[in-house]
Amino acid sequence: MRMIRERLSAALSPTSLNIEDDSHRHAGHAGARDGRGHFNLVIVSAAFQDKKLIERHRMVYEALGDAMQTDIHALSIKAYSPEEAIS
Repeated sequence: MRMIRERLSAALSPTSLNIEDDSHRHAGHAGARDGRGHFNLVIVSAAFQDKKLIERHRMVYEALGDAMQTDIHALSIKAYSPEEAIS
């Protein structure tokens, strides 16, 4: 999780970042067998202002880079702008 936090922080300067490792709930699942994890992510960043949902997800995936192939099997993303997070 540390690597995920570092990459997202460097790329998106979030004002809030919550990462939950949900891997234990997927024991025995095909993607879990190779050691890659399942994560839930809630991120708030000004970088998401005026961006569509798909653009936000692409930004997260871009920030994580190769980790999506090597460390992460599944990622649930909730990405908000600061204004949306306050509402």
